[in-house]
Amino acid sequence: MKNLLSEVLKHEVYPAMGCTEPVAVAFAAATAGKLLKGKTTGVLIKTDPGTYKNGLAVAIPNTSGRKGNLLAAAVGAVARKPELGAELFKGLPPARLKEAAALLSSGRARTEVDYKKRGIYIAAEVTAGRDKALCVLEGSHNRVSLLRLNGKTIIKTGGPGKKTALPYKQALRKATFKDLFRAVEKIKPAELAYIRRGVDMNLAASREGLKLRKVGYYIQDLIKKGYLKHDILSDAKLTSAAAADARMAGVPVPVMSSGESGNQGVVAVLVPWLVGKAFGVPEKRILKSIAVSHLVNSYIKVFTGELAPICGCAVAAGVGASVAIVWQRAGGDARKTALAVNTVISDIGGMICDGAKSGCALKVASSADSAIRAAWMASNGEGITDAEGFVGDSAEATIKNISRISSLGMEKVDSIILDIMSRKRP
Repeated sequence: MKNLLSEVLKHEVYPAMGCTEPVAVAFAAATAGKLLKGKTTGVLIKTDPGTYKNGLAVAIPNTSGRKGNLLAAAVGAVARKPELGAELFKGLPPARLKEAAALLSSGRARTEVDYKKRGIYIAAEVTAGRDKALCVLEGSHNRVSLLRLNGKTIIKTGGPGKKTALPYKQALRKATFKDLFRAVEKIKPAELAYIRRGVDMNLAASREGLKLRKVGYYIQDLIKKGYLKHDILSDAKLTSAAAADARMAGVPVPVMSSGESGNQGVVAVLVPWLVGKAFGVPEKRILKSIAVSHLVNSYIKVFTGELAPICGCAVAAGVGASVAIVWQRAGGDARKTALAVNTVISDIGGMICDGAKSGCALKVASSADSAIRAAWMASNGEGITDAEGFVGDSAEATIKNISRISSLGMEKVDSIILDIMSRKRP
């Protein structure tokens, strides 16, 4: 197994423009569409429930605020530029948008939900006259498991019902927090520079978000009017919320993702960065702590799943940010790390995910607040212990407990949420 941190940075930490799930849907359609020569005449998208949920009400960059997976699929199918990856909506030509919109208005673009699918599943079938191409993504937002042209298989990995977990995810599942801390000590200069690039990217997105009169703007407004104190807590909340505001509104700026999620990247990157700067931590140590944050975020998601019923910004990225702040001050102290994990999860572990939308900025702000408070308590030897609720006797145990609650206990909750959401849109 290669260096665990390097693998996580390679597969789960990358620039993304727009919400992750619509981008993935567009990527699948673009990958299929690129196999075709004629003009796109039809698109059929089938997704898992989580992808459907996250793409329902979020704006697509460079589309004048239009929303949804179906438009994303049509854009991908007509633009046919899968090489752009998670920045597929970047510089979208008006002519392509017009062509995509025509597919929707004519009813030649359709979407379906496969409620039996768990984890990431996106199947994009694109037609051009008599020609038909199919691209299936499974196990990751950019991992092609099946690619066909006119019934002829070009790419196929795995098989029916077979899990497509990547080796690094299997290694993460077996890891402990000690293993994660060891992996960070092997960080390379180029990886530190890459993490620094993510900081700059997410700060730039935040500045754009503050131009919108949304969550970050109004936190800032409370500070300006003297109703909130200007401190590290309020600064972290407004900065991270504003970046999420920009993403969810479809502002065409990229953010550095974490765990294949842009909003999680906002929390995982900006919260440790801002806290470290406020407390005078050397920059290299802050950047290494963000590496910790990325690893913890990815570690938690191999248990909860990529698209869980609970909010990943809280349970995964919020925990990762809190552990990173503790690491800045106390290194890999097992007891303090566990206290940070337990306290965040005890605080906001029940935060429900009802899809990507403007309200995600509220959850990002809450996650930033909880992460900092828990880290400060843990750094001083205080926090929630296994004597309370569903918290375990170690960081690893608590994460497995919340994963069990999410995957088993909240399965019906997720179905009800999806039913409510599906009734809002045709």
